[in-house]
Amino acid sequence: MEDNKYTQEMFADYPDVVDVSGLQSMLGNIGKQTAYKLVQQGIIKSIKVGKLYRIPKINVIAFLTNNTVKN
Repeated sequence: MEDNKYTQEMFADYPDVVDVSGLQSMLGNIGKQTAYKLVQQGIIKSIKVGKLYRIPKINVIAFLTNNTVKN
């Protein structure tokens, strides 16, 4: 994922793992329902811890740059 240096710099202020509200912010303040839909449908890979979704920042970058992250 060397070609996304700009995207990595754009998200430099975010932690390596974000929650749904962080995802909303990263994607331009999208709605909560849309953010949940993206993670629940696996469009953006996430990890569910209890009832909470944790989304690795690299997966958000992969979604935006149309790359695949191997788990």
